Amino acid sequence: MKKEFKVIADLLPNNTRVLDIGCGDGSLMTFLRKEKNIEVRGLELDKDNVQTCIHKGLPVIQGNAETELHQFPDQSFDYVVLSQTLQAFYDPEKVLRDLLRIGKSVVVSIPNFGYWKVRTKLLFFGEMPVTKTLPNTWYNTPNLHMCTIKDLFNFCDEKNIEIKKVIGVNENNTSFIKKNNLEIKNLFSKLGIFLIG
Repeated sequence: MKKEFKVIADLLPNNTRVLDIGCGDGSLMTFLRKEKNIEVRGLELDKDNVQTCIHKGLPVIQGNAETELHQFPDQSFDYVVLSQTLQAFYDPEKVLRDLLRIGKSVVVSIPNFGYWKVRTKLLFFGEMPVTKTLPNTWYNTPNLHMCTIKDLFNFCDEKNIEIKKVIGVNENNTSFIKKNNLEIKNLFSKLGIFLIG
């Protein structure tokens, strides 16, 4: 089980309604259903992943979050989860606005392009980094927007999006991120997990 799943699950109360956007093969959905008795639904672009979810008995529909979130009514879920997908959208601001409309709260996790190993690879070797959380090379990456924890933190501030909690993840360690420790946590967290409302 990924540490990210445990952190996300800890942010979600038991017995809530959750929409998992870009749910992949349904691993997070399965974990939330089992651990927290959450009524979870998924939206996934990849047809093979949708089939995998359906075979697991998970309620998933095929669709593109960039163009099809309008079909979900306002406040129709307690939480919407977007796990490591924000950086792959053409218009992440529009997607975030839709998620905040659909869910009462939103959990967003991002791979942190501000992590020290990523910075070091670029600075000393002049190459786009390949790491566990960023496993693709520059030419086959789905990432369109290189975003750091600090970038998303500042974006929420600028757009008046309430930041309820930010958690940095590095291996098996987690820590809370606030304005006063943002610089150091941005440097040493591989992943950022935001609870916004």
